[in-house]
Amino acid sequence: MKHKNLLIVEFILLCLVIPGVIMANKWAMYMFLFLWSVALYSYFVLRIVYQKPIKAMWNAKEVNRINLTPIVIRWVIASIAMIAFTLLYDPQKLFGIFYDYPHLIPVIFVFYPLFSALPQELIFCSFFFVRYQPLFGWGKRMLVASAVVFAYAHLLYINPVAPTLSLLGGLIFASTYLKTQSLALVTIEHGLYGNSLFLIGLGYYFYGGNVT
Repeated sequence: MKHKNLLIVEFILLCLVIPGVIMANKWAMYMFLFLWSVALYSYFVLRIVYQKPIKAMWNAKEVNRINLTPIVIRWVIASIAMIAFTLLYDPQKLFGIFYDYPHLIPVIFVFYPLFSALPQELIFCSFFFVRYQPLFGWGKRMLVASAVVFAYAHLLYINPVAPTLSLLGGLIFASTYLKTQSLALVTIEHGLYGNSLFLIGLGYYFYGGNVT
């Protein structure tokens, strides 16, 4: 299960072929099915092959003031930048959820971090950093590889906004994980950005856009 040739084949299938098939067939509406299937596979590989217990993956002790302070500052700056981008790129979408779907706001706040951010970070950080370390090492190459694959996976939405923002987000999340190895911390960070994205209006490009 750790042979380098097997890792290469697995990487191609999980990180390149599956997202490519989803994009080619416009199956983005089934994204959660694929996401959670790969997340479960990632979890079992970590538990069985690498013997990593849930507590070690979660690494909750890294969720502390020292780590959260720069994350929150960076998130505030990024949220302001996303507002400015929306004003320039698609002003009609700005804060549209408050007018069109206000009842969804609390649902997104609760469910996005748990059902979207968590499995994504399990795959692209916890699993990716351990599983593909023999291919990319541990450092900048791993960080860039994780972010690029994260962005590539978002091509399935078939618009330029989702993969571009995902590349930037992927670099941020991978950087946090590289420093802390905390699934808990990186899930919180991803949840913050995701919730901002939907509140600001750019969430449209992560569930609508050109997916059909």
